[in-house]
Amino acid sequence: MARHEVWAELARLKDTTRFYDAVIDEQDTKEPRRIRIGDHWMADFASCNYLGFDVDPEIMAAPAELIAKWGTHPSWSRLLGNPKPYLEIEEQLTDLLQAPDTLVLPTITHIHMTVIPVLAGKGTVFCEAQAHRTIYDGSSVARGNGATLHRWRATDLGGLAVALRKAPKDLPRLVCMDGINSMSGNEPGLAAIADICRAEDALLYVDDAHGFGVIGERSPAETSPYGALGNSIVRHLGESYDGLVLVGGFSKAYSSLMAFMALPTQMKEYLKFAAAPYLYSGPSPTASLATVLAGLKVNRERGEEVRGRLWHKTARVIDHVRKLGLFTPNVSGFPIIELPAREPSDIDEIASVLWERGIYVTLAAYPLVPRDQAGFRIQLTAANTDEEIDQLNETLTELAPLLRKTEHHGTGGGTGSGAPGQH
Repeated sequence: MARHEVWAELARLKDTTRFYDAVIDEQDTKEPRRIRIGDHWMADFASCNYLGFDVDPEIMAAPAELIAKWGTHPSWSRLLGNPKPYLEIEEQLTDLLQAPDTLVLPTITHIHMTVIPVLAGKGTVFCEAQAHRTIYDGSSVARGNGATLHRWRATDLGGLAVALRKAPKDLPRLVCMDGINSMSGNEPGLAAIADICRAEDALLYVDDAHGFGVIGERSPAETSPYGALGNSIVRHLGESYDGLVLVGGFSKAYSSLMAFMALPTQMKEYLKFAAAPYLYSGPSPTASLATVLAGLKVNRERGEEVRGRLWHKTARVIDHVRKLGLFTPNVSGFPIIELPAREPSDIDEIASVLWERGIYVTLAAYPLVPRDQAGFRIQLTAANTDEEIDQLNETLTELAPLLRKTEHHGTGGGTGSGAPGQH
């Protein structure tokens, strides 16, 4: 099929629905998950600002003081001039993650595209089949630089173990995968994969962009099955950083333009020279440095209360989905709820109902997803109001005839089935 034919359906939906390339004219400052598109006000369930830090008054006020000291943007690459706020962030982040060390760079895309090729060298990079596109793109760059690219599936651990044994042991072997899945909200069985990688002496590279800030270590102080502190999937599972590099970002839960790697200090010092962003890229804007520092402070002081609210709002929606007998792959209770359409052709009617009822979501249509996964994705945040949850649930009831049903009504998990790391 020609490339233009593949994208024709998406172009059609862009013209016939309001969910692609929409111009958001305004966000209500009193009810921050209310957005205006043209003259139409909608409840926003497409935001990945899970903790609501984007509209937290304390965090919103933070940039002015740091900008007064540093200007709007440091002009140097970090290797040439390293703004001190970066070092403060890395120190606090290392402590939060309980990691050997951390390295902060502008975006996860920068990291994948430059670090994966460096770590893979002329060896083999094992890219999980459902990993985020930017991981695959970084793996492809590694292949272009002389590495061998091998695809594998998280459901086939035996196949991964065999492939690792067959790869040359005198060259790097890098296994790349997501942490919390950005579509299902589920954890991929990281502990078993880490065991295989350690047994085969391969390096595991995990992108937990969505999990960081939401899930964290298990603790008596936790206010939800997400765990405490939001210190990501490694700590949530009680795993170690031995043979593992964790990649995460502040652009989701922390609502700030910044990303990081948790890694050994020796590797950090090597990547400063070997990977391009530290050497060539300008750092994040001063406002991002300020909101990250403020976000880390708010997380220490109020993070558990925020995660508790997020859990209860998400539980209300998932419970309603289960009562309607609708299928969702989410068995973790994470605030991503994917709802496939009964038939791919129903996507137009679904989009029309959502728009008319004032519910803004991530419309998942072919070719962004396979045809049999067409539908929409709901993303909950701590800033969504109870009234917005009511509005969403009422709309889901109306849409139920157009959505895929679960094969076994009343089974398949639910919000009482445990936290992300328990599946």
